[in-house]
Order: sequence, then C-alpha cells, then structure tokens
Amino acid sequence: MSGAPKEIGALAGARALPPLILVLFHFCEQSGYFHTRVLDAPIGKGYLWVEFFFALSGFVLIHAYGARAHTLWRPVEYLRFLATRLSRLYPLHLATLLLLAVIVVVARTLAAHFGFVSVFDQPYHPIVTGATFAANLALVQAWNLYPFLSWNAPSWFVSVEFLLCLLFPVFVAFSRGGFLRGLLLVGAGAAGLAALLTTSTQGLDLTFHNSIYRGAAGFAAGIGFAVIFRSLSRSSIRIPDWLLTVAQMAVLAALLIAIYFEGPARTQKDLMVALPVMSFVFLFAFDRGWLARLMRTTPLLALGEWSYAIYLVQYPLLQALRTLRQFYPPAWNGNATVHNIEAVCLLAACIAAGAGLTALIEKPASLALRRLITRPAA
Repeated sequence: MSGAPKEIGALAGARALPPLILVLFHFCEQSGYFHTRVLDAPIGKGYLWVEFFFALSGFVLIHAYGARAHTLWRPVEYLRFLATRLSRLYPLHLATLLLLAVIVVVARTLAAHFGFVSVFDQPYHPIVTGATFAANLALVQAWNLYPFLSWNAPSWFVSVEFLLCLLFPVFVAFSRGGFLRGLLLVGAGAAGLAALLTTSTQGLDLTFHNSIYRGAAGFAAGIGFAVIFRSLSRSSIRIPDWLLTVAQMAVLAALLIAIYFEGPARTQKDLMVALPVMSFVFLFAFDRGWLARLMRTTPLLALGEWSYAIYLVQYPLLQALRTLRQFYPPAWNGNATVHNIEAVCLLAACIAAGAGLTALIEKPASLALRRLITRPAA
C-alpha cells in the first residue's frame, strides 16, 4: 500500500509467543497437562491469547490505512482491500486445509489396514465432511453455521478475521474521531466481551459458536487503541520511555496475577486475562520501553514472522502425532516422559514447519497475489 507506515517492530515480535502457547494449549487439551502449576496455569488459559490477535488486527488495519480508510466505502477500493487481505490470509489457510485432508486419508488408510479406529473417527476431533470442507474453503465455517469445529480447527480464527474484513468499513466509520472516540471503542470492546461472558458456559473459549462476536469485540478494542495512538502521535505529548516500561510491567503483573491467582480457566474471570493481553497491543505500539525492546530481539522477530503459519500448521501436526501414537508400545501410553518429549517435539515441528510454510507458500503466494491485485488494467 502506497504511503503505508512501516511495521512496528515490537508488535511484530509480540506475535511470537502466543502461537507457541496455543500449540501447547491444544496439545494439553487432547493429551493431558503437565501437572505443574507454573506451566499448566498459563497453558490452560492459552486460548485467551486469541484476543491479542483480534485486537492487533484491528489496530494494524487502522494504523496502516490511516486517513485513507474512508476510501473503503468506494466499491473498487473495498474490493481491492478484501483481495489484499485475502492474499495474506488465504494461501496458508488453503495449504494447511489440504495438508489436513491428506492426513485424514492417510490416517483412515492406516486404520483400515492395521485394524484400529482412526483419530478422525473417535470422539474429540473436528468434523471432516464434504459440506464442512466447502465451508472451510469459503471461510464461513465459524459464522455460527455449525455446532462443532471442522477440519483444521484453529482456522475458525481465519474465518472470523475474514468476516471482520468484510465489515471493516463499518468499523472505520466508528473510528472517526480523537482520543475520546478511541476510549469509547476500547470500552465497547471490553463491554462486548463482558456481555458474552454472561451467557457463556465456556468463558471466552468461543470458537464455532459466537466467535464472530468475540472477534468483533477484540477488533473494536484494537481499533480504539489505534485511534488513541493516532491522537497521541499527532499531539505534542511524548510519553517517556520509563513510563512506558512501568506501564508494560504493570500490565504484565496484572496478567500474571490473573493467570495464577484468579481461579480456573473458562469462567467469567477470563476478562481479567483478556484485558491485559489486549492492552499489550497499545503499549507495544510506541515501540519503546523495556518489554518492547525485548520484543524486537532477532529470535522473537523471526518467530513473529512465522507466527501465522505456526498457528495454522499446529493442528495437522497434532493429528499426525495422534495417529503416530496408535503405533506406540503399550508401555508408552500414559508415560509422563513420553508426554513431555511429545510436547517438545510438537513445538519444534510447528516452528520448523511454520518457517518453511512462510518461506515457501505465504510470502511468495502473497507477493504474487498482491502484484496481480495492484497491476494496472490494460
């Protein structure tokens, strides 16, 4: 996009750790936890890091489009915006969806040959039917159409992101204003999450049902942060580095207290984790302060670059691991050492696969599609 601001380093690096926590969350949900509070508490509430990504998405889109955002009400600009966003979201979604389809075929073939039940035909697995495959191709699988997850389960997030992109001009209309408008949007986002908690029996762990409202709330909060950031950037106010460090450490402390001392996951207290998680988007946007500098270190920037691929490839790899587990010796079943080794290997495999998918599919496909989108008409 011409004239778009450069990427904020701290926000790029901040994308690194949440997908790894989510990998461990999905692993532990299917394979059991570590029975160590220092690990189990943050992993058990790992699903709440999705709020960070919804808020980050809202922030980045407003920050990137800036004063040009109002042009999205023009049909040509709106379609170009959607095509540009899909060039970022869709290639990896399609690749990991097809990868899981291959794993489904292999798992069922092995099950038929060796006489056991495939992991895709056991309880606690995504529904893999023709209809749900078509819904995943169209990115509508999480629009309250089905009472279950389907195919590459974590891609529900991509489905909601697509809907938020479709609705982005509406959010842009609400973002016109200054500091007070930003505060109202952040408050509306927090209130939306609180409202969802009043009827949810799963806390904020909403995926196939009502995730569209969960995403909209986090997205609105991120847009509010962007409006506040824009207002402060245009003013003569410069927040000193030491104050940003204090604020970042205070939010980190609030997050740790909420994780370790506010009871179990999937309760109405999920908001106490979600709010500081989303607040990091605003605090890291200044690209200053001690935690922001940590986010800009080379390893975190690399992981942040691979984060989307890591997030999407985790589930196919987890199902491959579950299939492989059916060939384990009986003594390995329930063995804590084997469980721990599996977790480490899954993390390593997700990072390696994420790096490969980013280099081989996400970047070249996105670049090719963007060139096609921006190519002048003959």
